[in-house]
Amino acid sequence: MIACFDIGGSAIKGAIAYSPEDIRPLPKVPTPLDDFDAFASALAKIAADGGADPTGLISISIAGVVDSDTGKITCANIPCIHGRTLVADLSARLQRPVLVANDADCFALSEAVVGAGREHRVVFGVILGTGVGGGIVIDGKIHEGAGGFAGEWGHGPVSATLAGNPPIAIPRYACGCGQVGCVDPVGAARGMERLHTHLHGVNLTSTAIMVAWNAGDAAAERTIEVYIDIVSGPLAMTINIVGASIVPVGGGLANSVELVQRLDEAVRARILRKTGQPLVVPAELKIEPGLIGAGVLGLMGIR
Repeated sequence: MIACFDIGGSAIKGAIAYSPEDIRPLPKVPTPLDDFDAFASALAKIAADGGADPTGLISISIAGVVDSDTGKITCANIPCIHGRTLVADLSARLQRPVLVANDADCFALSEAVVGAGREHRVVFGVILGTGVGGGIVIDGKIHEGAGGFAGEWGHGPVSATLAGNPPIAIPRYACGCGQVGCVDPVGAARGMERLHTHLHGVNLTSTAIMVAWNAGDAAAERTIEVYIDIVSGPLAMTINIVGASIVPVGGGLANSVELVQRLDEAVRARILRKTGQPLVVPAELKIEPGLIGAGVLGLMGIR
């Protein structure tokens, strides 16, 4: 058994993992943002309260990226760890081995091992929510790539400037990564809202757009059509490159099975490998996939 954590800017979620299928959550606590000692102590207390071995491995899923060359983490929403050699610093502070992985990678790992990707050799887990992200799992192991950025298909200036039928011009929106024209500013939930405003001059939340679309609203249908056209091209190209045979989708937008099915149809029409089987599918693990992924990562680590 190991202690595992899913850490974001607002809360630390902990669990004790006995097996990939038996991960038992513990009470969550607020994330200490500005005090590294308090951050480390919170992890130690949660693990101890759960009955974990005080010298045993802990495994962490976090909304940040660890550079595999330098060991330093980029995690702007938790200032006390941003720029640190997090694995080394936590291991020294807690006197126990530590594993850390990006939350999208942990999502992909959880789907590969106990979710929609079971029995698939190459799994590309996709996030469509507050951001556009992803993770690659090959033969049951996370593929981080140089710098830890493998799978981040939402970034890079590749977003379409014409989309839909009939085509309409799409602005090249600025992205939080510093580039212009990425998929993230149009493919995330806020991006869907930007598209709706651009197309119709009306501000609606992504939830409201989805409700209107499901009710047969013509304006919402146009927004979804343009959205799918924009997102499916870069996703199809990424699938061609990584060779995934299954693409589980998580995040808030993936709560719409109909949207994922529409995306799957568009992607399968654009990839080189032709298949009549669903490829882009809703994630099976709807509750705490990051925590489950951290548990799987840790259990693999002690083996």
